[in-house]
Amino acid sequence: MKRKTIIFLVVIVLGVAGLVLYRVTTNKKDKERTGNITGPRTQTKVYGKVIRGKPFSDHLSLSGSIEPNELVDMRSEISGIVESINFSEGGRVSAGQVLIRINDVELRAQLSQATTRNSLAGENARRAKLLLEKEAISQEEYDIASADYRTAQAQIEVIEAQLAKTIIKAPFSGTIGLRNISKGSYITPTTSIAQLVNTDRVKVLFSIPEKYVGMVKSNSSIKLHVQGASEEYTATVYAIEPFVEATTRTLQVKAIVDNSAQRLIPGTFANIVFPLATIENGLLVPAEALIPIQNGKKIFLLKDGKAVESLVETGARTAEDVLILSGIKNGDTVLTSGVMSLRDGSPVQVTLR
Repeated sequence: MKRKTIIFLVVIVLGVAGLVLYRVTTNKKDKERTGNITGPRTQTKVYGKVIRGKPFSDHLSLSGSIEPNELVDMRSEISGIVESINFSEGGRVSAGQVLIRINDVELRAQLSQATTRNSLAGENARRAKLLLEKEAISQEEYDIASADYRTAQAQIEVIEAQLAKTIIKAPFSGTIGLRNISKGSYITPTTSIAQLVNTDRVKVLFSIPEKYVGMVKSNSSIKLHVQGASEEYTATVYAIEPFVEATTRTLQVKAIVDNSAQRLIPGTFANIVFPLATIENGLLVPAEALIPIQNGKKIFLLKDGKAVESLVETGARTAEDVLILSGIKNGDTVLTSGVMSLRDGSPVQVTLR
């Protein structure tokens, strides 16, 4: 029985050893066969560009809003009935032009009454002065008569000022908007008549990131364009907020631009190009060469026939190129297309553009 057990164990051991030997031989043959099929790594065909430094005017692309040079909501200082309207909606008006007249019949009656009282008070004051010289009245009685005369004069001035307010004039030249009243309407100081805007020049309001605050100067020029127009406009910075907004970490700036052609409409958005420093040897690479990664962007450079990864820091952009601040140097060959499938160290066949 013991002898049979030993023989059985020997058979098992020999079987396991044979199986292991078979697997080793098979794996070796598979590797040889695979090696013969694959051969050396093939080169990936890509396009590249030799980067040379050239002058580049760095800039910020910002958004802003267009505002009228002057804007006022026309209102009356007194209450009354509109007697006449002397402007056309959406039309041009000149500074000092009469826009509306308010009925002033009652005020003119008050003025006539005050004028009569003033005449009487003036005569009383004259008589009181003669009587005072003859010591027929006291100084106090003369002072009362004189005060009544001055009060009557002041009352006339008050009514005349009220009468002047029945005529509403344009404070400046511009375009008047849609009116909110009609002839015969009763208006008060809270009633909005219409808006008057001056757009011969317009203002551009925009914000500069905190990082570039030191580059904002009065009288500096910026470029802008608006949607639906091909023209490029030049505006001049004329006002700078004295502090950085805490919530947005930006600085508000205003510029002014000529709008004699009336093509810039207040309330619309403007795309602004704010100039920064000019770089003498800017390294620009095609935007297609940049590959986004978790920590930023990378590109592939050609070194010894292989694609080599390089992390880069980017700056301003143009329509086709991106300014590289770090990660490449003058004379490097950047792989521009066919790069998405590359790996660091991949052999490449480069066609220069």
